[in-house]
Amino acid sequence: MSQLRTTKAGLVVCGMICAFFFLYLRNPSPEEAEEEPPTPDVVECGFYPDELCSALFEGKKAAPQIAQFCKPSPKSEMLAHLRTPGNCSRMSRGLHFIGRPLSAEEGNFSLAYIIHVQKELAMFVRLLRAIYAPQNVYCVHIDVKAPKKLKSAMQTFVDCFENVFISSQTQKVAHGGLRRLQAELGCMRDLTHSMFHWHYVMNLCGQEFPIKTNKEIIRYIRTKWKGKNITPGVIPPLNTKPKTGQSSSKLSLDENTYTSPNTRFKQKPPHNLTVYSGSPYYALTRKFVGFVLTDPRAKDMLQWSKYIHSPEQHYWVTLNQLKDAPGATPDAGWEGNIHATKWRTEDGDGHKGCTGHDAQDTCVYGLGDLPWLIQSPALFARFAPPTDPLVVVCLERWHRLKALQQAEVLAEPHWPFPQESHFNSQPHH
Repeated sequence: MSQLRTTKAGLVVCGMICAFFFLYLRNPSPEEAEEEPPTPDVVECGFYPDELCSALFEGKKAAPQIAQFCKPSPKSEMLAHLRTPGNCSRMSRGLHFIGRPLSAEEGNFSLAYIIHVQKELAMFVRLLRAIYAPQNVYCVHIDVKAPKKLKSAMQTFVDCFENVFISSQTQKVAHGGLRRLQAELGCMRDLTHSMFHWHYVMNLCGQEFPIKTNKEIIRYIRTKWKGKNITPGVIPPLNTKPKTGQSSSKLSLDENTYTSPNTRFKQKPPHNLTVYSGSPYYALTRKFVGFVLTDPRAKDMLQWSKYIHSPEQHYWVTLNQLKDAPGATPDAGWEGNIHATKWRTEDGDGHKGCTGHDAQDTCVYGLGDLPWLIQSPALFARFAPPTDPLVVVCLERWHRLKALQQAEVLAEPHWPFPQESHFNSQPHH
């Protein structure tokens, strides 16, 4: 009996707290009312209404406080769809996958993706359904040390899509290193032999999420780059330790990294190559991929990469500087916004700080970073744990709505996500 009273008391307290924030958000103080328009209603704890996500994107002051009491639904519903073997069509519909090109422009320009997965099946599913299009093709590299259950579930899942496959080669891939390069080159070999004719390949990890739609990504590539490769990077300045990011002043290299044409590390680079440093993320043309897989300079550069730290920060950008490489961009520098990163050193200049927490000088995004993310010119952002799950949930709902608004075909009933609102949701007890 006492336990029942305790449970009831807890519910009353939670109800009072949520009611307080509900009233606070509906009735801001006079000072706040003058500064910004009223925020949409938000109700009980236990689910995330779309109004809350909208308030977070608009930067409403009370929204983050309410969000800590209104967490997203557990992963069980998503994972339940993955445990329905033998019915791929029902799984695809239940997970809201879009099964047709949303425009002729997208249908005529296919992308290939290389996706590294080590854990977090649910996050990978969110990523895939956000970037999925039937005209694209996806090579999934599962880390050799990944749990057997994950590998089995991944195989069952990708078998439902003819344009999604697991790489024929597996590597033990940590954050970087030669094995990451080998894993991506293995996927590239598989992609060149696939039945899909793709135009560009991009690389991601399973904990990333797009902040641009498929249509926006291909328009950026086609109109801005016009058949050129995107490999942001520069020659590291002498006597400095720059940080790999999107600006030349924020590049961080390990002391064992090859740092300049005039400072040789262990072994001289093959073919007298000038080694550049940059982002490990890229968008490469199909012809450039063929060049990397066959050219002696690329093969020798791969062998030389055994002796340097984080070779993925050097390999692609260095080869893309060769003037005879297909789609080369020798003078591009840091151009090419592929990956959004909030650097702590740019606080007050490039952004207004991190509302999540800092990890190795970069921001692990919090709820207050959502307005910055959707305004970023970059194509993708990484959400490493412990990112607040509501950040990704809200971004996913915003991304799907945006993609459907841009669509030039009639949406099928299962494409939109179910609307979650205090108008059509019952209180959870």
